[in-house]
Amino acid sequence: MRFYGKGLPKCQVNELTGKLIVIEGTDGSGRSTQVRLLTEWLEGRGFATVNVGLKRSTLVSMELEQAMQGNTLSPITLSLFYATDFADQLENNIIPALKAGFIVLADRYIYTLMARDLVRGGNPEWLKKIYSAISLVPDAVFYLDVSPRYLIDRNFRKKSTLDYWESGMDIRLSRDIFDSFIRFQRKLKAEFSRLQKEYNFAVINGNRAPKAIALDLQKRIEPILGS
Repeated sequence: MRFYGKGLPKCQVNELTGKLIVIEGTDGSGRSTQVRLLTEWLEGRGFATVNVGLKRSTLVSMELEQAMQGNTLSPITLSLFYATDFADQLENNIIPALKAGFIVLADRYIYTLMARDLVRGGNPEWLKKIYSAISLVPDAVFYLDVSPRYLIDRNFRKKSTLDYWESGMDIRLSRDIFDSFIRFQRKLKAEFSRLQKEYNFAVINGNRAPKAIALDLQKRIEPILGS
């Protein structure tokens, strides 16, 4: 295991004997469902697992959530908030779990953060520098690719509304939240496509039934467990 960049001080990557598996995708893509199904599958086979995700750090998650309620954060402030949240989880959750030989399942990773920031006009080199220094290279990354039209339906079934930030309303793509959501998600999809080529992660057809996706993921993860 290694870091994309310099990494955290005093972290001996040779001591990280666990596995880091990332499930990527936008809101409504089915990530959380697949993480839950993978956790049940892995633990049923005797593997100890730990789940991590965005906005779950004890350091800034509550402050980030509160700041986002006001819908006034600048793109740079939002990036730094998320980077701090991620770095805190890396140091206090991900690395200790990997040292203990656990399988860490990440419900989104730096790729989501970078894709969002790039759509919001972030500088690619600055973003790479910020996130690479605090990011381990995962053992596997799976991006759930779902049509924006499906995402609208799934978000409404789950929340009965569309999220301000996930709809890109802060960058004024459209005054209509439905139109803005479609435009923002299409831009995200394009950025994920570019990042996939750079970071070489697997693209999974997320338009299928959850069980079919779960079986697909299990087949792809199986070889990693024995390596």
